[in-house]
Amino acid sequence: MTSIDVLDASGAKAGTVDLPEDIFGAKVNIPLIHQVVVAQLAARRQGTHKAKTRGEVSGGGKKPYRQKGTGRARQGSTRAPQFTGGGVVHGPVPRDYSQRTPKKMKAAALRGALSDRAGGGRVHVVSGLVDGETPKTKAALQALRNITQARSVLLVVDEADQRTWLSLRNAPEVHLLDAGQLNTYDVLCNDDVVFTREAYDQVVARLSAQAAAQSEKEDA
Repeated sequence: MTSIDVLDASGAKAGTVDLPEDIFGAKVNIPLIHQVVVAQLAARRQGTHKAKTRGEVSGGGKKPYRQKGTGRARQGSTRAPQFTGGGVVHGPVPRDYSQRTPKKMKAAALRGALSDRAGGGRVHVVSGLVDGETPKTKAALQALRNITQARSVLLVVDEADQRTWLSLRNAPEVHLLDAGQLNTYDVLCNDDVVFTREAYDQVVARLSAQAAAQSEKEDA
C-alpha cells in the first residue's frame, strides 16, 4: 500500500495517509473510462432542439400558382422544404440522450481515473487551505500553489467546509467538488486532484464499501 504526505497550507508535512490499493492502484481500463465519460457527457445534454416540419410552419395554405401551363414544376405550398421559410426534412426533435450505465461500471471507471492520477504523483491530501473563520481567496490560492503548480486543479472538499467553498468558488483554475460528487470526467479534466483530509476519508470509505460489495457479489 502506497503512502503520501498530508500537507498543510504552507506545504509542510502534517502527517501521512495510505492510498488503498483497490482504489488508487486499480487497473486503468481505458475503454471502460471512455464509455462512462461519454455517458456522463450525454446525460448533460438538454435535448430540447427542435426544427419545424412543413406541417408546423405557419402560412403556405394557398397554392402558389396554377398546376399547369406555367412551365414550372408543380407546387402545392410555399412551406415545402425546398422553399425559403419552409419546413425542415428530418430535422432534430426533442429527445433524451442519457445512457444507462451500471453503478459498478461508474465506480470502476472512477477508481481507474484516480489510479492514473495517483500513478503520476498527481493526488494530494491537504489538512486545510484557509486559516481562521473568514474566507480568503488570495490566501487559499497561495496555499494551493504551495501544494501543486498544476494549471488546473480538482479540489475535493467536504460539503460542510464553507470557508474553502467561499474562498475558491470563483477561482478559474480551481474546480470545486463535494466529496459525494467526485466523478471520472472531472478527475480526467484536471491535471491534479487535491483532497481535504475530511473529503479524502469520505471518498475512500465510499469507494471501499462499493468495492467490498462488488467482491462479495462475485464470490457468492
